[in-house]
Amino acid sequence: MPADSVLYEVADNGVATITLNEPDTRNALSVEILGGLTASLQDARADERVRCVVLASSHEKVFSSGANLGGFAGDIPLVHKHFGSELFVDIFKLIGSLGKPTICAARGHVLAGALGIALACDLIVASEQATFGTPEINVGAFPFMIMALIYRNVPRKKVNEMLLLGERLDAREALSCGIVNRVVAAEEFDAFVADWASKLAGKSPLVMRLGKEAMRRQLDMPLDDALDYLRAQLSLTLSTEDIVEGVTAFFQKRDPVWKGR
Repeated sequence: MPADSVLYEVADNGVATITLNEPDTRNALSVEILGGLTASLQDARADERVRCVVLASSHEKVFSSGANLGGFAGDIPLVHKHFGSELFVDIFKLIGSLGKPTICAARGHVLAGALGIALACDLIVASEQATFGTPEINVGAFPFMIMALIYRNVPRKKVNEMLLLGERLDAREALSCGIVNRVVAAEEFDAFVADWASKLAGKSPLVMRLGKEAMRRQLDMPLDDALDYLRAQLSLTLSTEDIVEGVTAFFQKRDPVWKGR
């Protein structure tokens, strides 16, 4: 894997930035890119310094153009194509189970499989120039790998429209149908992402981990099961030192000092 396909750095405030860095291919999701992204996410999960992860792109106009289409038509045994698609599954699961909040910094176009990666993140911040879409149908393919994620984030009829027509949504339309959290002017984009990431990194890492796991697991539970599970998670959180520190700091009008226990 080229060492610079995916860049990884951790700032002093605990924000890890993972940058897709193959601008010549518009960050097409090659095996190299997917492998680098997986390795960087695993590093972020294992690093206790990391409190928040930002997925970004070095390309000014494109987050990622999606899967490398050359692999679809290439003279490669089907079984190897099947194994290759597993990389997407691994990344979606890894982001969901990271235990740390994630932001997709969508400065530019987010297409096809890249939309799945963005939707796997907790939050998406888009610049005004960003677009979002599932154009696979236009080249005789279909967005199978991201279907489960997009249907869990976007109203069903809108998803049907996106998958069947293959047209792009601009940033404002993506905001209106729930794909992104905020749309920010291009000149304010970096500062806005940095502000949100810093705020997330400033929360209790322990309670954030418990909360994120609960967010993920309760999503598809029947209501009664979800309520029982969440009650148990509340009791677990009440046993931590961080909740005591957080409440004490609130009443003392000071910033909390998290112990992570």
